[in-house]
Amino acid sequence: MSKFKTPIVILNFKTYLESSGNNALKLAKALEIASDESGINMVATPQAADIYRIKDETRIPILAQHIDNVNPGGHTGSNLLECLKEAGIDGSLINHSEKRMTLADIDSTITKLRNNDLFSVVCTNNVNTSEAIANFDPNFIAVEPPELIGTGISVSQAEPEVVEGTVRKVKSINKNIKVLCGAGISTGDDMKAALDLGAEGVLLASGIILSESPEKVLLELVSKM
Repeated sequence: MSKFKTPIVILNFKTYLESSGNNALKLAKALEIASDESGINMVATPQAADIYRIKDETRIPILAQHIDNVNPGGHTGSNLLECLKEAGIDGSLINHSEKRMTLADIDSTITKLRNNDLFSVVCTNNVNTSEAIANFDPNFIAVEPPELIGTGISVSQAEPEVVEGTVRKVKSINKNIKVLCGAGISTGDDMKAALDLGAEGVLLASGIILSESPEKVLLELVSKM
């Protein structure tokens, strides 16, 4: 669990040009430097095509952005777990609001990751969904109301009851599941608020990716911890 010890910062690279190709590697190196300087675990979540280069040139933990619930064979265009594992992932996001999955596929994908000694970070949109997902025993649940994603308005401050409620419900089912706070997280105050509400880390994206100095913003993010 050392690669994913909490508190933790997971950066979703999404598909911005600022986090694609050579820029993805630069961003991963900024994460690595910020992690080394702060002592806080930081994880890269790049596009599939950039996983191998980041694994090859950094020591940063890596998540896939998505894994399809398919077995090896005729599934053109799908993200196959076995292939991504060989490329270097340590786990995967599941059910991001921009890549929704059915409950059955979420359950199966969590199981496949667990059977391959990989970590699962399941995204949810509210307390009730978080409670349902907790029964599947993922490693992490990242709660992020979709209406706040990319707005710069953090869920930890705009809707604190969502974070508190998720922590309470998830821990009542399985105290070993770690709860993360997503949507709008970009400052040290945002992260401190998330941790004060019971979260054990954050899932973030554009606030870091689109900044002029990702490394500087990352260090500021964890400065109040």
